[in-house]
Amino acid sequence: MKAWVQRVLEASVRTDGETIAEIGQGYLVLLGVTHGDTEAKSDEMALKIANLRIFEDESGKANRSLLDTGGSAIVVSQFTLYADTSRGRRPGFSNAAAPSLALPLYERVVSQLRKLLGADKVGTGRFGADMKVSLVNDGPFSIELLA
Repeated sequence: MKAWVQRVLEASVRTDGETIAEIGQGYLVLLGVTHGDTEAKSDEMALKIANLRIFEDESGKANRSLLDTGGSAIVVSQFTLYADTSRGRRPGFSNAAAPSLALPLYERVVSQLRKLLGADKVGTGRFGADMKVSLVNDGPFSIELLA
């Protein structure tokens, strides 16, 4: 399991002309699921996201997490994180899990984050939908997490 976490001042997700998630300060999380990922990896990823310390403390050091700041998160399923670009000019996606595995594990990460941060602090994209994601990256500060 892989997550691309971007510290944002604001972010939103739209699909079919409707805003389905919108946050102020927090994280926009693009989440990829691969073969062999498990519920345990989903739980580990949620803990890593909630505890990732990339917000500045009073000394200006990246030392505070979403749990510390009360920030929010939007989690968007992103199978393209597992793109294979080692050959040719067209990426392959065979490393990404099939929706039958990916969807329940994505939903578990979201569920665990809602338990950790509060249900009102975690928004989502729409699994499998064509989405328009907007963000103001703060820093910019972007981190890859692996579980």
